[in-house]
Amino acid sequence: MAGFLETLGGTVLSTALDVAPIVGVLVFFQFAVLRRRLPNARRIVAGFGYVLIGLTLFLIGLEQALFPIGETMALQLAAVDAGAGVEAGAGVEAGTEVLGSVRWDDYLLVYAFAAAIGFATTVAEPSLIAVALKAEEVSGGAVRAWSLRLAVAVGVAVGVTLGCVRIVTGTPLPWYILAAYVVVIVQTFRSSRTIVPLAYDSGGVTTSMVTVPVVAALGLGLATSVPGRSPLIDGFGLIAFASVFPIMSVLGYAMAATWLSRRRESHATPAEES
Repeated sequence: MAGFLETLGGTVLSTALDVAPIVGVLVFFQFAVLRRRLPNARRIVAGFGYVLIGLTLFLIGLEQALFPIGETMALQLAAVDAGAGVEAGAGVEAGTEVLGSVRWDDYLLVYAFAAAIGFATTVAEPSLIAVALKAEEVSGGAVRAWSLRLAVAVGVAVGVTLGCVRIVTGTPLPWYILAAYVVVIVQTFRSSRTIVPLAYDSGGVTTSMVTVPVVAALGLGLATSVPGRSPLIDGFGLIAFASVFPIMSVLGYAMAATWLSRRRESHATPAEES
């Protein structure tokens, strides 16, 4: 109990220091620039109190739950896959770790877990839900909130899975990111101008409070368990995959929807003429 209280106090202090610059900027512009009193001062102070409490509990939850469970799951799944690979490997004794024996298909359970956790955390991402609802509202229903969330979640799932493959194989991160952005650039020029800004924002909102801790812990745990991989060099980078691949999936979804719409119109036109 004493350890928890000490952790709680330290987290409250660090959170207050992090929030202080935001409060300082708002107060400065309110009193020094606008020269007006704060409207609803009590509500604003209470709101900042709620923010402080929420951030504190969230950070404690990250340290106590999300980070450990992400690393533990990655370590356990990697151990199971590695054990199966050793049993089926050619000339590799059980329990030995040979750097050259690491193959990308030795960690299929890890890839399945990465895809599932990437999809699930993205669907539950509050910032994505907010953006999707606003997009549906502004577009008058042309952009469905649930369809947008599913498209983004599929992109994150694919990106995180491919990022895990990169960790296992040890291939350079820039190769994947450059190739992904080349695809995004091509999609950008071939997509409707109305969907491009939303697609780029969708890639940004996925890397928020729910997805980032779990995905980062997954990468660190996997890099720790794979022989010859460094958590510092190979463990990071999954967030980059979780940012760029949703852009690709949303643009791809929009291009596919446009193509289907035009195809239906082309098939409907001869029938109407006849």
